Amino acid sequence: MPASQPPQRLTLLGARQLNSRPREWLRATCGAAIGLFVSVWVCQLMFGAAVATLLIGPVGASAILLFSVPSGALAQPWSICGGYLVSAVVATLVAQLGGHSLEMAALAVALSLIAMFALRCLHPPGGAVALCVVLAGPALQALGEKAVLPVMLNALSLLAIALLYNNLTGVRYPKRPQPQVDLHHTSDSMPEMRVGFTDADLDAALDDFGGFVDLTREDLTQLVRKVEDAARRRSLGGIQVADIMSRDLRCAAPETRVREALDLLHAHRLRVLPVLDAERQLVGIVSLTDLANFVGRSGSFRLLRRGGGDKSPLSDVMTSPVIAVSPQLPISELTPMLSSQGLHCLPVVDEEKLVGMVTQTDLIAALQRSMVLGA
Repeated sequence: MPASQPPQRLTLLGARQLNSRPREWLRATCGAAIGLFVSVWVCQLMFGAAVATLLIGPVGASAILLFSVPSGALAQPWSICGGYLVSAVVATLVAQLGGHSLEMAALAVALSLIAMFALRCLHPPGGAVALCVVLAGPALQALGEKAVLPVMLNALSLLAIALLYNNLTGVRYPKRPQPQVDLHHTSDSMPEMRVGFTDADLDAALDDFGGFVDLTREDLTQLVRKVEDAARRRSLGGIQVADIMSRDLRCAAPETRVREALDLLHAHRLRVLPVLDAERQLVGIVSLTDLANFVGRSGSFRLLRRGGGDKSPLSDVMTSPVIAVSPQLPISELTPMLSSQGLHCLPVVDEEKLVGMVTQTDLIAALQRSMVLGA
């Protein structure tokens, strides 16, 4: 049984499988311990041990969030800073107006929760902050309205450690959406984003779900897309690049002249030519776009027709190194490469030898046939 899979008796109590590995457990544990120690130590230096001890509970809860679930919406910088600030201010006002009683503490937690919802900075340890401020001991009560200062010092210290530790240990924090590369500089969405669910569908599903989801909207979109990709790979898993690639290829050598390459492309109505060395290994690729750009730098196309390109070898024009794929690659992996990366075809290499080419047309034909046979 996997380490993260809870036993059946615990499942009955609401335990769920954790999608993390023991290595991540160790990383988060060390980070939480370091963050808690440094934050309390800094607070102790500035405000004394008594104040630091009174506020240690919320810091421990926040440390677990910031280091074990750093991608969660509740663990983002605005959540901890806004949550701590709102809770401390509300609790301070409640305590000054109503005193340091249990009733006032419950009221402070309720008002803090409403404020955090309104300001979109929900952070559960903020409730503990409100409790600590209202039910504080003499050391914290003596600070009066300045009780906000040690609270925010804890928040900022812990956040600084989280920013440093998480990023140094390979976890990007804070969570930011992946930048999308717009190769065509248009307002159209990426090709793989045009089919399937839309933002409106996601919003409707979240509204229908009703409860709070501790994922940012971007993370939830990415998660659903990955599920879709996994389902697509499973349905097309039996089809490999070797099944759809072209094998009878027209190739050129690095010393082939530009004019010869143009004639070869025109004669066979091709858009690209792989460039092979003497050992038949792929060393580059040249396309009509490469040749057009070369002609634009060297002069007019008219000059090229008159022989201006006879002395220019493809080694001066070709793109190198080349992105290539394996014959055993499932065709489901080709979709992002031939759509969002601006590639029209991909060389297929086996044991460093060129064995074929796969194009957008090959992929479309394979997907269409798979849909027809699967219908």
